[in-house]
Amino acid sequence: MSAHLLNDAFFDGLSTSMEGFETAETLPPACYVDAGFYEFEKEAVFNHEWLCVGRESWVKTAGDYFTTTIIGEPVIVARTRKNELVAMSSVCQHRAMLVAEGHGNTRGFVCPYHHWTYGLDGKLVNAPAMEQTCGFDKKKIALPRFKVEVWLGFVFINFDLDAAPLGPRLTEIESALAGYDLANAEGPRPDPAAKLPWNWKVMFENNNDGYHASRLHQGPLHDFVPSAQSVFPEPPHGAAGYLRFNGTLHADASFNVTQKALLPVFPKLTEVDRNRMTFANIPPTLSLVVTSDMVIYLIVRADGAETHEMDTGLLFAPGAMEDPAFEHKLAMNMAAAGSIIAQDLHVDGLVQAGLRSRFAIRGRYSWQEGAQIAFNRWLTPRYQGTWKAMQADVGAKAPVAAPARVPA
Repeated sequence: MSAHLLNDAFFDGLSTSMEGFETAETLPPACYVDAGFYEFEKEAVFNHEWLCVGRESWVKTAGDYFTTTIIGEPVIVARTRKNELVAMSSVCQHRAMLVAEGHGNTRGFVCPYHHWTYGLDGKLVNAPAMEQTCGFDKKKIALPRFKVEVWLGFVFINFDLDAAPLGPRLTEIESALAGYDLANAEGPRPDPAAKLPWNWKVMFENNNDGYHASRLHQGPLHDFVPSAQSVFPEPPHGAAGYLRFNGTLHADASFNVTQKALLPVFPKLTEVDRNRMTFANIPPTLSLVVTSDMVIYLIVRADGAETHEMDTGLLFAPGAMEDPAFEHKLAMNMAAAGSIIAQDLHVDGLVQAGLRSRFAIRGRYSWQEGAQIAFNRWLTPRYQGTWKAMQADVGAKAPVAAPARVPA
């Protein structure tokens, strides 16, 4: 797709992706491969939506910070001396050097290039040898700040300072996850993110796809959570996410060779919770795979039309990690989960290859792909609304023709 194909007909045609599974079509392949569409998508989605960047537990005490990137924007999340959680750009306001990398604890952020120094709140506190620069006022300079919200222990940022709060639009998901008490769940910091050569939506769709579970993953490591027991609750109007429940063949099912929970079960779970797996999705960044003894969280961070990075983390019931046998039990879980994830990653790469083909079409859905319809219904109005607003803006800025002269 080139820029001239971004037109009214293309965006009007996306409406079929929001229909029921009986008639809906998948999004056009160009939405997954075209660089011009990705640039449009930054404005339609990423510039105004809440983006998960990590866990609040990574910044517990004053001076703690971590860094990340999304859509090419370097981000710092830090805890100030006033116990405020802040998120801001890592780009020095002098010559664009990044002022922080990795994570740790610090008194402030010193640009390694020219030693401009910023406080934990992002305000410039020192800029050496600038006294002869006309009109320079360090009080007017700071690292650009982002909006921040914490939901169930996950840190979200928003580049749009006027964005509506996230939490009120996630009440249904929060209720479904209440028994896991995710705000107090414990887990290690994830390993460095994997860089994956396919579009972020391919990853996000795979994370919430019930249809492939009994097919791609068939065998003793997954058969206890069959596709036929997928349930897709209708999200409330205006919801910021959606759910998939998948019944299991026995209580406390978990991904390991025994098919049963090896780690402590989250103590507040109901009988309903213990007889299903829950898949919660807060696009465009966070997917949760929830079992009785372990939560896998996936933070999907787009960085190009056909690439993204993904942080993969784990959460457990409080105290679970204190068990002397914890690492051995976890290893059994991760051996199974790793095998399943490897299958997913393999097919995701092949899907991206297929989407580049001239023979890729807008496909049709099974009833077991209800989460894909929910994703489309979240995503497509953002595409269409942004396109309409952009066209209105172009029209408003169009030059007005001079009035015709009336003959004398």
